[in-house]
Amino acid sequence: MEISYSESLWLLSHRNFNILIKLNVMSNLIANEYQGFEQIKHVDEQGNEFWLARELVPVLEYTKWENFKKVVDRAMLACRNSGFNIADHFPEVRKMVEMPSKQKKDGHFGFPDLRKTKMIIDYKLSRYACYLIVQNGDPRKEIIATGQTYFAIQTRRQEVADYFNQLDEDNKRLVVRGDIKKWNQMLAEAAHQAGVITDEEFARFQNAGYMGLYGGETVQDIHSRKKLQPKQKILDFMNSQELVANLFRISLAEEKIRNEQVQGAENAAMTHNQVGQEVRKTIQRVGGVLPEDQPTPGESIEDVQKEQLKKLKSQQKLMLDE
Repeated sequence: MEISYSESLWLLSHRNFNILIKLNVMSNLIANEYQGFEQIKHVDEQGNEFWLARELVPVLEYTKWENFKKVVDRAMLACRNSGFNIADHFPEVRKMVEMPSKQKKDGHFGFPDLRKTKMIIDYKLSRYACYLIVQNGDPRKEIIATGQTYFAIQTRRQEVADYFNQLDEDNKRLVVRGDIKKWNQMLAEAAHQAGVITDEEFARFQNAGYMGLYGGETVQDIHSRKKLQPKQKILDFMNSQELVANLFRISLAEEKIRNEQVQGAENAAMTHNQVGQEVRKTIQRVGGVLPEDQPTPGESIEDVQKEQLKKLKSQQKLMLDE
């Protein structure tokens, strides 16, 4: 299943997926060591990713299909023992291939190549099947360890994407807004350690991040454009895509300030601004809608949360009545 740019941003900014930032999914700059797996990846008509076993053979540095088939067999056994249907993850496909053949005349290869066809068996592998294969591969091969990391990341990423896809817009807003609260706390801590101490310095620090992401707009500019009341918060009046863009900004800024040990209030603000600009460029590069062009929801996050809690209590009451 393909995921949108906002869902990708959410995955990248989620605390359990810092490693995905290194993969740079949003800009399709997959790390060099994973390129082999990416280049042979296929997508079917339903949007599901799959790999062909025979194309995986050279990537995993096997020279003979017979040897690799033993690994596939072990992976199939692991699949069955895990309670999954082998046919769902290792469907067999047959195809005709040309086999080169040469005829010799008077000790010379005088005739052009003659080719004959042969029916061979291949397997259309799911992501989980590939993961089981690399788990059962030769542990002495460095590429096997790389494959284990790659398919573990891909599998976990898809699990979270599937979860996010199943949510309606209101629940997406609630989930991402909750993540933002946690990340904002960590960003504030990182900024404080960097030397952002006073309220004035923190306000400049926050504005710098927003200005980078929103093409120069400050917090007050965004507040005014959304036509909010003085006590209303701009983050509570963002749709899921705008929230995700801000979550990406916040999480990357926190990581950059900590990892690079940025010092000084001005340097911290400059770093926050640069991160905001990079997130904005990413959205532009993939053809996404810029945050200032996103529609403003009619309901605040607080109102949505109250409605969800009301529904939950109603469902609980029905269960008790039953």
